[in-house]
Amino acid sequence: MSYAVGPMSVDWEERIDLGRLRALRVEAVQRRLDEAGIDALLVWKNENVRYLTSLRAQLIAGKDSSLNGALLTRQHPPVLFCSGGELDKARAGMPWLTTIVPVPIMEQTELIRAFVTKTLPSMLHDLGVRSGRLGIDHASFALIDGIRRELPAFELVDGDAVMLAARARKFDQEIQLIEEACAIADAVTHRALTEVREGRRECEIAGDAMQTLYYLGGELSHVITPFVASGEHMAPPHRITTDKLVRNGDVCFIDIGAMWNGYFGDIGRTTVVGKPKPEQRRVYTAVYEGLMAGIACMRPGNTTGDVAAAIKAAVSKHGFEDRLLSLFLGHGIGIGANEPPYIGETLPGATDTVLEPNMVFAIEPLVWIPGVPGGAGVRIEDMVQVTATGPRVLSRVEYDETLLA
Repeated sequence: MSYAVGPMSVDWEERIDLGRLRALRVEAVQRRLDEAGIDALLVWKNENVRYLTSLRAQLIAGKDSSLNGALLTRQHPPVLFCSGGELDKARAGMPWLTTIVPVPIMEQTELIRAFVTKTLPSMLHDLGVRSGRLGIDHASFALIDGIRRELPAFELVDGDAVMLAARARKFDQEIQLIEEACAIADAVTHRALTEVREGRRECEIAGDAMQTLYYLGGELSHVITPFVASGEHMAPPHRITTDKLVRNGDVCFIDIGAMWNGYFGDIGRTTVVGKPKPEQRRVYTAVYEGLMAGIACMRPGNTTGDVAAAIKAAVSKHGFEDRLLSLFLGHGIGIGANEPPYIGETLPGATDTVLEPNMVFAIEPLVWIPGVPGGAGVRIEDMVQVTATGPRVLSRVEYDETLLA
């Protein structure tokens, strides 16, 4: 299906084969392990654990890389290391996992030491891996140090690069999941836009949007701190929701998005309360034209650098080349809310990536200028799939025509 057909399971239409998708994801990572010469992979980042096991876990603020893990080798299905709070649920409801092992929150040194000396070597032994290269994605110093001390037969290597490489090009089933996430994110964004009016607080607008997110079965917003910023809060952008009152003449930006079945839709829109000022229209038009130019460039064979250059060239025609937010202009997205490749990153180490079919990006140029009552900061953000025939925009929320010059 090339559109969001609905998030429910039905018998009258072929929808998403999640069992097949689980197998494809594991096979993709195992191929990457083989190519990289990595014998075993230990992951803790929530999106990587979800990718390998489909565990939808309770997330505790600041702990999402300390609660659950997974271990994968080239020949065996993944082992789930899960918090005791998830153990019974996982054993009862996740029959595709053959091995589920409880682990503590991976912070206390003594608990980590016991994991390294007992749990991990026992599992590696059972999987037939007694030495070699062990990839790891994200871990505390105590875990890294413990593995080096207690498992000297293993060389620790970068496991997150393997996961990111496997996740970069989406399977067709993943595109379907992203479509559904975008449908929910569209609805969330639309609800927020309809609630933007004089006399409301940013936090009320965010609350209304989050109500829609949960009504429609969304798991999380794209940003854990929903981004509703109005007026002068968009110049410079505050990137959080506050108790500020929306006033006549304010621009208001919405960036909340949605996660569904582990995949994200990231959509942003700017609107205005009342009659827009000329400066607000100038900025909005520049951002809109930059977004359109960037999307048009998203074809196989072009690079992320080409896309960034197209956005900047369109924005520069309006004299705002120096007013783009000092952040990338777009990012990969899927089971990770933000993931490589990045578009328009300028910090040291930035690279260009050749676009390939079934890569998915959120394109999000933001321009702001100071000193305008009601603010003159604008971001517009769309979800775009790269296909063999060109870009395919997955988000559908209307743009604000009153702000287009």
